[in-house]
Amino acid sequence: MPLFWIFVVLPLVELFVMIEVGSVIGAGWTILLILLTAMVGMAIVRRQGMAALADLQASFAELRDPARPIAHGALIMLAGGLLIVPGFVTDVLGALLLVPPLRDWLMRRLGRHVTVVNAGWSQRRQGPGARVIDAEYEVVVDEPPAIPPAGKGPRRPPSGWTR
Repeated sequence: MPLFWIFVVLPLVELFVMIEVGSVIGAGWTILLILLTAMVGMAIVRRQGMAALADLQASFAELRDPARPIAHGALIMLAGGLLIVPGFVTDVLGALLLVPPLRDWLMRRLGRHVTVVNAGWSQRRQGPGARVIDAEYEVVVDEPPAIPPAGKGPRRPPSGWTR
């Protein structure tokens, strides 16, 4: 049912709003306004997207939880998509997603419905300030193959780096 609203109702609402705005300010101004909002919106998305990427990289460098920067980045990308779609309703929705306090509010609301099943952290050592990730490894030592002189003998076996 959500696809019905997105692909049927939303385009009809956009068309209705464009016709109404066009009847007030004219068709040329309406088209110009739609193009202008798309260009300005994309410039803002580019700037905020770079800031979200820097925040994500900082969270990795400082070993912080990257969920918030990832969510901000996803909402900024959604805003960019809404701003690219021609129409005033999607432009308003996209512009609202570019306001950081509104994104925070939306993330808190959506966060109530998200459950983290397994984040990969050790259950035994989990606690305040825990920085340990449990892992298993196996040391594999291969003897290097004998290299015959050039042009003599069989070809070398594969290096084994893909194992």
